[in-house]
Amino acid sequence: MQRHGHTSEPAPVRHVHHDEAADDAARPAAAGERGHEGHEGRAGHGVHHDHGDHAASFRDRFWLTLVLTIPVVVWSHHVQDLLGYQAPAIPGAAWIGPVLGSVVFFYGGWPFLTGGLQEARARTPGMMLLIATAITVAYLASMATSLGWFSQEVWWELALLIAIMLLGHWIEMRAIGQARGALAALAELLPDDAERVREDGEVEHVRVGDLAVGDLVLVRPGARTPADGEVVAGTADVDESMITGESTPVTRRPGDRVVAGTVVADASLRVRVTATGEQTALAGIQRMVTEAQASRSRTQVLADRAAALLFYVALAAGAVTAVVWLLLGQPAFALDRTVTVLVIACPHALGLAIPLVTAISTAKSARSGILVKDRLALERMRTVDAVLFDKTGTLTRGEHVVTGVAAAGTATPDEVLRLAGAVEADSEHPLARAIHAHAREQVGALPASSGFRSMTGRGVAAAVDGGEVAVGGPALLRERHLEVPASLTARTAAWSRRGAAVLHVVRDDEVVGAVALEDEVRDVSRQAVEQLHAAGVTVVMITGDARPVAEAVAAELDIDEVFAEVLPEDKDAKVAELQARGLTVAMVGDGVNDAPALARADVGIAIGAGTDVAIESAGIVLASDDPRGVVAVRRLSAASYRKMVQNLWWAAGYNLAAIPLAAGLLAPIGFVLPMALGAVLMSTSTVIVALNAQLLRRVQLAPPVATAPASAT
Repeated sequence: MQRHGHTSEPAPVRHVHHDEAADDAARPAAAGERGHEGHEGRAGHGVHHDHGDHAASFRDRFWLTLVLTIPVVVWSHHVQDLLGYQAPAIPGAAWIGPVLGSVVFFYGGWPFLTGGLQEARARTPGMMLLIATAITVAYLASMATSLGWFSQEVWWELALLIAIMLLGHWIEMRAIGQARGALAALAELLPDDAERVREDGEVEHVRVGDLAVGDLVLVRPGARTPADGEVVAGTADVDESMITGESTPVTRRPGDRVVAGTVVADASLRVRVTATGEQTALAGIQRMVTEAQASRSRTQVLADRAAALLFYVALAAGAVTAVVWLLLGQPAFALDRTVTVLVIACPHALGLAIPLVTAISTAKSARSGILVKDRLALERMRTVDAVLFDKTGTLTRGEHVVTGVAAAGTATPDEVLRLAGAVEADSEHPLARAIHAHAREQVGALPASSGFRSMTGRGVAAAVDGGEVAVGGPALLRERHLEVPASLTARTAAWSRRGAAVLHVVRDDEVVGAVALEDEVRDVSRQAVEQLHAAGVTVVMITGDARPVAEAVAAELDIDEVFAEVLPEDKDAKVAELQARGLTVAMVGDGVNDAPALARADVGIAIGAGTDVAIESAGIVLASDDPRGVVAVRRLSAASYRKMVQNLWWAAGYNLAAIPLAAGLLAPIGFVLPMALGAVLMSTSTVIVALNAQLLRRVQLAPPVATAPASAT
């Protein structure tokens, strides 16, 4: 039986299942290992609390290192000469630099040393190896000077460099951790306990982990649903905003599905559990967002290559710097400049440029009901110039509603509705349910009917108010040798041209009226088309329905092109036809027969109400069935790409401009970039990139807000 009063089936993205190994693939390395995409772009992030732990680790190291760095700087002869002051004379002052500097090197520098060693072993040189090389050279030179073997001491610069590096990494880990916070919060949506109803009707408290498929649970007002399930008793409004991004509560009745983590607002429900643990929609969303954050886009690949290239550029620049200044007879200056080049060339900001945008964009989109499975799909969406919508269930609700009532003779439209609604009360047919629901809404209480019978292919009949009333199509009229009254002919003909289903109401062998039913067009579909047109995107509709039906919907929505009467197996050919015209195509659909077209399109977008196959074939899933989500995806794509490009230009451009200054190119005219200032500038570049990525949070995705209670699937 198809239920009415809802826009579609509930339980958003309830079918989304992914390989659980994705969590392992996305698990970050330990803090000392630094194996996260913030630098190499090769390892992912999990949905765990690792980033919070990493941030705390770098915070603690930073503050202790800073405390140890202060006396090293204060008692440094270089700093005293530079600032013109005299540090207090204390016993052993000469050993402050070597002792505290060594502690700072091994304690504060440990994450960089271990990270650099890992990069060297993996033969994937990057930023960590650059930092490790720079601080190691500075440490060995300073220690050699303290032992009288060399003449260039940079203890204060070494300590300050490590402190600044730790500060930069702390800021980075906090930023990434905050971006992942929304995803981690999904796990907290589930309650710890549930109320399970036993066979004897008694309610017992159990842990959510002890629930099994088939259990009956009681969800009280204000409580969260402990597992995915089907309502078996009760009617209540359910807040699904944490899953779909829609603020309007959705009414759930017996037979409807509910999703784990959603809040039952105003009444209690009894729910039969259909999925628990890793099989719930919530877990599916977590896995999907985790995979998206761990996946690499073309821009990420570019950043990875640039970071690797910059390592070799830095080494070459350092070697050239050392050779040139040694040949000029300035070994101390050669050491200082070489270390400064290695420090300032660290591609720290470059490594952070893409992953932080990725983390923020996917977390932000998930809160708006946009689930990104494939980063490449999101990246391509900004270039889409044609969106191909499947009609049924996407632009329309996929459910027939009464769109017209006409009366003949002495009957009135309300009387026609009363009779039709009474007869259809006992029918399970979707059209019958639509008529019955509309009749109750328009005229209130309906008369009782008796002797209901279904006439296959012709209609239904029952006794109402002492007479026989039948409701059916042309076959019913032919069987009873009845003609459509002239007063109805024009109306019914117009309905038929629109592709509406026309049912006649017959009372005692007299046609007293007709009812038109059509697949209802969503109000939000019109807004989606308008917004796409405003963005310069061509909107195309594809359907297996007859051309009159398709043309009527297209005219109502102002759609640019229509593919009608398309067989399911031919939908992907229509996508290829659009692509052959040079268009970049996004396909939006929800059915099994949409899967090949979703896979062939440049971007496949599955409406959340879709099937397993449709969702698995798409790169992006809309948790809501609101087509305006397509506009939000395109806006997110453009904003994310813009931030990535800005960060790449800043990070790479900064490094390339700063290396010559660090090498001493302007030394002949008296400008020398100090090593510590180089470290400050490098970390400042990282902070700028991080802050620029954070601006992505301010982008308005215009999350779909239903104009009427709508299913969130």
